[in-house]
Amino acid sequence: MLLKKFQPKGTISLKWGECHMLTNLNISNNKISGAIPPQLGKAIQLQQLDLSSNHLIGKIPKELGMLPLLFKLLLGNNKLSGSIPLELGNLSNLEILDLASNNLSGPIPKQLGNFWKLWSLNLSENRFVDSIPDEIGKMHHLRSLDLSQNMLTGEMPPLLGELQNLETLNLSHNGLSGTIPHTFDDLISLTVADISYNQLEGPLPNIKAFAPFEAFKNNKGLCGNNVTHLKPCSASRKKANKFSILIIILLIVSSLLFLFAFVIGIFFLFQKLRKRKTKSPEADVEDLFAIWGHDGELLYEHIIQGTDNFSSKQCIGTGGYGTVYKAELPTGRVVAVKKLHSSQDGDMADLKAFKSEIHALTQIRHRSIVKLYGFSLFAENSFLVYEFMEKGSLRNILRNDEEAEKLDWIVRLNVVKGVAKALSYMHHDCSPPIIHRDISSNNVLLDSEYEAHVSDFGTARLLKSDSSNWTSFAGTFGYTAPELAYSMKVDNKTDVYSFGVVTLEVIMGRHPGELISSLLSSASSSSTSPSTAGHFLLNDVIDQRPSPPVNQVAKEVEVAVKLAFACLRVNPQSRPTMQQVYYREETHSVPVEMTEGKCDVLATFGTYFCLKGPSSSSQVGY
Repeated sequence: MLLKKFQPKGTISLKWGECHMLTNLNISNNKISGAIPPQLGKAIQLQQLDLSSNHLIGKIPKELGMLPLLFKLLLGNNKLSGSIPLELGNLSNLEILDLASNNLSGPIPKQLGNFWKLWSLNLSENRFVDSIPDEIGKMHHLRSLDLSQNMLTGEMPPLLGELQNLETLNLSHNGLSGTIPHTFDDLISLTVADISYNQLEGPLPNIKAFAPFEAFKNNKGLCGNNVTHLKPCSASRKKANKFSILIIILLIVSSLLFLFAFVIGIFFLFQKLRKRKTKSPEADVEDLFAIWGHDGELLYEHIIQGTDNFSSKQCIGTGGYGTVYKAELPTGRVVAVKKLHSSQDGDMADLKAFKSEIHALTQIRHRSIVKLYGFSLFAENSFLVYEFMEKGSLRNILRNDEEAEKLDWIVRLNVVKGVAKALSYMHHDCSPPIIHRDISSNNVLLDSEYEAHVSDFGTARLLKSDSSNWTSFAGTFGYTAPELAYSMKVDNKTDVYSFGVVTLEVIMGRHPGELISSLLSSASSSSTSPSTAGHFLLNDVIDQRPSPPVNQVAKEVEVAVKLAFACLRVNPQSRPTMQQVYYREETHSVPVEMTEGKCDVLATFGTYFCLKGPSSSSQVGY
């Protein structure tokens, strides 16, 4: 629908949302005023939306994130304000996004990294603050990027230098500082660049796009060899020679201070060793901080002070393996400290293996996994130090009606995807693979933006190539796979089962144990007719506290439920892998082989399937 040439005035009609077959809406370059109606999010067939160059005000409706087919969104040259809604990150098919020349503010959301098909991004002439998110560097199809004339600060992300298809780059008129990453030397496709009017310094990338003076003028201290208007980088080093005497003096003084500190350290070390003579050899092994944070903050004394010596006032949770405390370090960083119960410290024979596993877990770098900073094995206090999650556990949120209501269906689906992504990474991208063994809603934590992070590796094990199972029980009652009752074998399919339980808990708002037991019982009963076994409508069991899901979101909820029941199959070998689950969550599809012959339950809103039984009984009820 093109209304461009008629130059209409007034506001955008709410009835556009009722046009369910509308694919293209272009009313740019007119005199349209007022706010963008949220009802546009109901036009689910919409593929192109152009409202640019009008007089629109207010915020960008989060409901626009419910348009699954949208590939072009142009809202530039208006008077829109507020921040970019996080829900826009759901537009996985978006190819062009133009929000330029508005009054938008706040940080650029990292959810924009979900636009993996995007090839043009223009956020110029707004009031965005903070640093450029690394996630923009993951848009590998990006050809044009314009973030100019904002209030961005910090350094340029090195990942921007990995955008091999980038042709145009404009970061001018911001407050960017530091040096330009060396990865920019590899941007062979870049033809036009503008980094002028920033606070950048150091060498200029040696590519033609940065050669014109207008591309780099008015910065702090750029240098470049054979570049007009810039001093050679070698000249900067010669300039430093003028201060060589001062540098030598500083080096001498620093060396003396280091020597003095070394002597003092040796003195205190001998004092400590003398005190330890009365201790057993086993205490010597335990009485040390096994691993340190990369920034040196995680000192034992700081943890003790930050938790007020593990005071109950600082306690934020209790589990089967320890008590969790909140601790603020002297630098202001807040961490979560899990003090292990005395029975979990382990025998000395297992200490070396335990350290090895924790060392490996600290190397994990994944946005959906809570960062483990380090651990202490002091005899008095053994604890693990984790990244702090502001919103707490998923279980506590679902038990709180007020908090659960804030957890709308888009957020809940993102929680499920986040857990799936984390487990897929642990099972298939880590070497050796890591089995969590205790996936539950209590071990899924949410940050300030309600993004899910998998936590608590107190029972995790690294799956070596020569060992596929362990004989010690682990997990939380209600989430463990049924085969553990008789075999005690643990592999990645036990995590898959637990994930299925957590998914249903997110959808239902409560633990699904009663539903699972009822369906399994009715489906396995030989006296129960296939047409009446397990008759449960999805409408009846989903959490009623948030507004019900509609349109594309409802379809994604149905996919999540189907995948959950595929994960809950009694036979571990018939369960999908987490890699398959995460892929299906992203593509919103479930292949026939995941439901064939199993007659999975709760297939759609208003329909039901039995949970188990021959394919001939796969009747749908309405």
